[in-house]
Amino acid sequence: MSTRALPGWRHIYSGKVRDLYVPDRADEREPRHLLVVASDRISAFDHILEPPIAGKGAVLTALSRWWFDRIDVPNHLADADPAAPPVPDEVRDRAMLTRRLDMHPIECVVRGALTGSGYAEYVRTGAVCGIELPAGLNDGDLLDEPIYTPAYKAPLGEHDENITFERSAELVGQATAAALRDTSLRIFSAARELAAARGVILADTKFEFGWDAAVAGSAPADLVLADEVLTSDSSRYWDAEGYAVGGPDRLASFDKQIVRNWLSANWDRAGEPPVLPADIVERTLGRYRELYDRLTGAA
Repeated sequence: MSTRALPGWRHIYSGKVRDLYVPDRADEREPRHLLVVASDRISAFDHILEPPIAGKGAVLTALSRWWFDRIDVPNHLADADPAAPPVPDEVRDRAMLTRRLDMHPIECVVRGALTGSGYAEYVRTGAVCGIELPAGLNDGDLLDEPIYTPAYKAPLGEHDENITFERSAELVGQATAAALRDTSLRIFSAARELAAARGVILADTKFEFGWDAAVAGSAPADLVLADEVLTSDSSRYWDAEGYAVGGPDRLASFDKQIVRNWLSANWDRAGEPPVLPADIVERTLGRYRELYDRLTGAA
């Protein structure tokens, strides 16, 4: 995986989608800032695919920024910090200048619908992350109230593990675990209402939080919202009209489901995945852009 050299910044890590940089300063042993750059890479079934989806990183970054402006929780953006190095022009449309935080090892998943891994667990056990649910629910059913189903963020190269709230409290302490749960549910509920007003169902999402130890008097329970937020890569959004009509496409989401479906039909998951056809790339980007336009009113 190649990464671009950026003036004034030093690359430190790449995930499946994002590249992280710190200021390239010899006098700064513990950098206070990060540059989070969303690439155009796309992954499915634990593989990074070819070709990338040109323009995807910019859409994800724009949507995160739009949501950060509407969420009444401190976040990691540091655009106004005069001590931070400038953002290079070549990545400006897909980069976020942020504070460097101590991150909590909890992925804060909120589900307003039963689908994906949550539905699979429900079929096996009748519950999701220890939360008992009514019998007879089907894939895609909306829940009366959203549920908080945390996951433990496993070390690099390992899979995240769904856990109970009680287990999350053992990992981060009762006060912090409760803050993570309550804040995640509050953000989700507000975002779901906003999305519904635009004809979109927010089915589920995940949040990540940290805390800023450099702020005097701060504690782990003083949460700072970090990473991406409520994007097509971290959430499931469904078209409300299509959902109401029903049928096989009622759960068609505004994300890379088109890619997953094509791979499932054309690859047995042995060896390297095939190259994505041009029409799959174009349709996928179209779904990302459609969500952004519908939520923000940009169309």
